[in-house]
Amino acid sequence: MRVLDTSAFIHEYTTDDPVVSVPEVHDELEGETALRFDAMEGSGMTIHVPAPEAVTNVERAARGSGDAAELSGTDVRLIATALELDATLVTDDYAMQNVAERLDLGVEPIARDGISEEREWRFQCIGCSRTFEENRERCPVCGSDLTRKNPA
Repeated sequence: MRVLDTSAFIHEYTTDDPVVSVPEVHDELEGETALRFDAMEGSGMTIHVPAPEAVTNVERAARGSGDAAELSGTDVRLIATALELDATLVTDDYAMQNVAERLDLGVEPIARDGISEEREWRFQCIGCSRTFEENRERCPVCGSDLTRKNPA
């Protein structure tokens, strides 16, 4: 089973496996790509709404990897759907791929190379250069903005 992100419809992804998506993906599509979603739904694509517990698990994993601020609600629900259905996530979104890897989910990229390794991001203050494990609006030491930093 494949869980399809918005990029799957934009890039005209096809597979012989059963496919599933979430209602919010349709809201992100316009014109021809929205019609593609409708056509796939009409030909058997399942529309799934993940349980709140699965969404909470994904949000926790995203906070742990440092990707929470990068994921939309739609992204979180897609990953939660893949988690619930033990399915492969089809997406080009690197933050989604990183969280999916953290949850031991299969990932299939579409038009771009997938991630080469799972990352646990850190956040660095642009003022005092201190690093933090969790993202915050401002540095608690000097009040400057934080930026996401590759820990490697």
